[in-house]
Amino acid sequence: MHLLAMMLQENQPNPEMIQKFLMLFIPMMLIGYLIAVLLFAIPSWFILKKAGFSPWLALLCIVPTLGTVVLLFILAFADWKVVPSPQAAGFPPPYPPPPPPYPPQA
Repeated sequence: MHLLAMMLQENQPNPEMIQKFLMLFIPMMLIGYLIAVLLFAIPSWFILKKAGFSPWLALLCIVPTLGTVVLLFILAFADWKVVPSPQAAGFPPPYPPPPPPYPPQA
């Protein structure tokens, strides 16, 4: 930021100042881009695995906007290959029927 302030104070920034600024700015942009890709790709990888798709589709997140939108459309409109979980997970098992009555004695 110090370099940017110095560039704005002068009327004409010299090429050396611009070069120093870009030498700092470009790597920071690349690191920010990699962090953003990882923030979308890692959860997408796990969602795709759980949905029954190839997790390698998460690499679509490398393309910033279009790839992520395409991935969301794939997930939203495709048939998921996952068997639903049983509904009895939270309910107790049903009680067995009562035993039949004993036959009457003679």
